[in-house]
Amino acid sequence: MTETVPSSPPRSVEDGPDRPAWRGWAAVAAVAAATFTVVTSEMLPVGLLTSLSPELGVSEGVAGLTLTVTGLVAAVAAPLVTPAVGRLDRRAALCGLMLVLAIGNLMSAWAPHFGVMMAGRTLVGVGMGGVWALAASLAPRLVPPPAVGGATSLIFSGVAVASVLGVPAGTYLGEAAGWRMALASAGLLALLVALALFLLLPRLPVARAVRLGGMARLARERAVRTGLVVVALLVTGHFAAYTYVRPVLEKISGAAPALISALLLAYGVAGIAGNFVSAAGAARSPRATLMAISAVLGAVAVLFPEIGTSVLVGTALLVLWGLAYGGVSVSTQTWLVASAPHAREAASGLFVGVFNASIALGSAIGGRVVDALGVAEVLWVGGGLALAALVAVTLGPSPAGGRE
Repeated sequence: MTETVPSSPPRSVEDGPDRPAWRGWAAVAAVAAATFTVVTSEMLPVGLLTSLSPELGVSEGVAGLTLTVTGLVAAVAAPLVTPAVGRLDRRAALCGLMLVLAIGNLMSAWAPHFGVMMAGRTLVGVGMGGVWALAASLAPRLVPPPAVGGATSLIFSGVAVASVLGVPAGTYLGEAAGWRMALASAGLLALLVALALFLLLPRLPVARAVRLGGMARLARERAVRTGLVVVALLVTGHFAAYTYVRPVLEKISGAAPALISALLLAYGVAGIAGNFVSAAGAARSPRATLMAISAVLGAVAVLFPEIGTSVLVGTALLVLWGLAYGGVSVSTQTWLVASAPHAREAASGLFVGVFNASIALGSAIGGRVVDALGVAEVLWVGGGLALAALVAVTLGPSPAGGRE
């Protein structure tokens, strides 16, 4: 077993027999609100591309860089923020990072040109990468051991709820009041969540800081490496296609612009269900759960250009897409934590780093394919990468070192 520096004590210093259970769950809810806010902030451009791009004088493909840059910065920030904050109390660190996120969103809303937009989205990436890396491993410190699985699912439900509420609400607000109002609202929400974290989280000091060298050694462990490869393939493939889901729905399925918010809402509802269903499945068998997710995502993406040519069938495929992708975050995080129970925070940093690098890579690939070939072809790219993930998770070692 590779030795890795432990990053935190198993529980909060404020735990004890007199601490009511509701306070732990209130803290978990605040952390879930943080994951909701960071993912909403990152994903808002998905529903705003067609209105944002003409005002800033760029093509839809170039406007997709608002996702690419954010994901790339978050990918770098996630493994660096954890060592950078050292032994700083995690409550203080999370609050500070939420303030960075708020500033980035407000700057993006104000942006008079695309350069300022990119600067704001860079700050969003820093806040997102840091918040997600720290939040992903907090459940064992906030609730008793029997409740850790449910608390982890709730924290990651913020990712799925961002799809069901955050992105569609932002899309609707963008259509009603303009894309600037949508981004400004995300900034105000980040400020409110920072306050909630300050009020609801207990003190969360760490015993020893995570070191970059320890994270690098952890990434070389076979089961951890397999998990990271699966994350990279699934997320890259998903975002190559999903970044351009609005053009896909409009051009392939013939959906009217006014219907897009409702379709994204259906996708998000399915994503929430997928999060909790996959969490239960991953607790029993991370491998089988990820195999099913990979197979469904690959099939949906490959079939969409062929059979999703009506609003009805396109909606059905979109819901199935959401159901499968809703389980990616919690299932891959379960795989990685099971692979490195001795270094949860370090594993979370690696997970978030690879996840967001894959968002950046996927949206960049998607933009090139859409501009050069079209929206149907980008679905084939996404499907191929999902099927490659199916091969990787089938052949790679499991967290327990076996194949089950």
